[in-house]
Amino acid sequence: MSDREPDPSVVTVNDVPISERDIAREMQYHPADSREQAYRLAARALVVRELLLQRAAARGIGEITGLSDAETRDDARIRALIEQEVEIPEADDSACRTYYKSNLRRFKTAPLVQARHILIPAAPKDIEGRRAAKQLAERILEQLAEDPSLFADLAKQHSACPSKREGGDLGQISRGQTTSEFERQLFVLLQGLASRPVETRYGYHVVEVQRKQEGRILEYEQVAKKIAGYLNESVRRKAVSQYIRVLIGEARIQGIDMQGADSMLMQ
Repeated sequence: MSDREPDPSVVTVNDVPISERDIAREMQYHPADSREQAYRLAARALVVRELLLQRAAARGIGEITGLSDAETRDDARIRALIEQEVEIPEADDSACRTYYKSNLRRFKTAPLVQARHILIPAAPKDIEGRRAAKQLAERILEQLAEDPSLFADLAKQHSACPSKREGGDLGQISRGQTTSEFERQLFVLLQGLASRPVETRYGYHVVEVQRKQEGRILEYEQVAKKIAGYLNESVRRKAVSQYIRVLIGEARIQGIDMQGADSMLMQ
């Protein structure tokens, strides 16, 4: 099929037309690399929706009462149709345990590091300033090697980080809570005072790791409900996708290529 937009006047589903205005309105929900691609995605989504609504009408599914939050009347009819016509088995305990054992890394808690630091600032392109900052950081490390109890006082005296008010204390840090370059070095440090300054774009950090807590595997019972929800949703999507594929195969659809459109699941 050509990459050109199809003539909206010939996009039909079992002889029911889909208007250009409706397709244009739907495009906002389908971000794409080009307007043509967004148009095709929007048209396919509306075709699938029309197919489902036609099927609901054929099955006598009319007005639904008790709509859920943000659910339209048509959404409710489609939901009722799926509940009526698509058999979706629920994952049993055996399937959940198998998934758990095969994906243990997904159920590991994030490692934590409790640390404090002293930031000696230096601009990234200030060569002399960075050299001086590194030398000062090294002198501070020598002082701390002789008397570790000086850390808080030295942080208050030298650090350019707001944490200096707490003696350089950063608290417990998990991945993603600080800059990637600092984090990358912090999480490989051993417990205790780092033997050399840690360099970042902000300058040089004198770092003490006070405590490390490695990630641990959560017990199955702690994640069983989450696994069941994930597996049930995965099975649901596959079942609904197959159902839509059958509807597409049985329908008369003109003006749009529906290849791959069965993945446009209705929530």
